[in-house]
Amino acid sequence: MRTTVDIPDPTYRKLKSKAAQRGCSVKRLVLQSVEKELRAGTARKTRVRPPIVRSRQPGTLHLTNEQVYEIVPFP
Repeated sequence: MRTTVDIPDPTYRKLKSKAAQRGCSVKRLVLQSVEKELRAGTARKTRVRPPIVRSRQPGTLHLTNEQVYEIVPFP
């Protein structure tokens, strides 16, 4: 199927450059990106594991907010 997408010039230049770096066409890079996005919606969720924090007395760990921010990587 054929479709038309309006891409701003600066974005297209970046897209074309990225395709050249990967050694593929702009069309192929766009198709790969769309397919990846569509798969992401159906991918199985992986279990998130909390960070392990060692304690001298398990079950009695007291942390300040600053210590939590050092341990847990927040975006």
